[in-house]
Amino acid sequence: MLLLSAFDLSLSSLSSVLMALPLVDGLLSTQGVMVMLLVAYAGAMWMFLTSAPKVYTVMVSDLDLARRIYEDVLDLSAADVPLHYYYNYEQTLGAASIDPTFFSTAAYGATPTRAANAPEGLWYQLRKNTQLHVVSGASMGQNDRQRHVCFDHDCMELLLMRAQTRGAQYKIRRDKPLNFLLKDWQGRIYEMAEISN
Repeated sequence: MLLLSAFDLSLSSLSSVLMALPLVDGLLSTQGVMVMLLVAYAGAMWMFLTSAPKVYTVMVSDLDLARRIYEDVLDLSAADVPLHYYYNYEQTLGAASIDPTFFSTAAYGATPTRAANAPEGLWYQLRKNTQLHVVSGASMGQNDRQRHVCFDHDCMELLLMRAQTRGAQYKIRRDKPLNFLLKDWQGRIYEMAEISN
């Protein structure tokens, strides 16, 4: 009797395995493998994009002077270029929405000195998963002030907060859009301006 019930149990488990064979066969088919690969690729892309740092871009009128203000006055540490910027991710986002009146025309005739895939500019760490990308291209401000412009209010707030915590001299000119003046240790004045679209 015990032998017969064990035989019945093994037959019922064998029948459930045989009923699942079409499902396994479907997964191992060409279409099933392609679907599994697409799901794996989507998961990998999601992991890649969610682990990428938030990047704010600031356009400046002079990259060398910008290096002094961000490193000496604001005491920002250099950051590695995020991996997705090597694949021109930044250039594909919103390039058509940038107002050309904020750019200098001096660089239009210049030949590039970097490799085609190397991201230009300076990279700084603002927070744990937040970086600042400083690029040239902004026009000079009033009274030939060095001008730093950004399209993101949060970025300007972080820079203002950094200036306040480092004891830098600053003067808030306007809250919305945020505009403040920042003085470096040599007495040069920088205009930090949020540009609203």
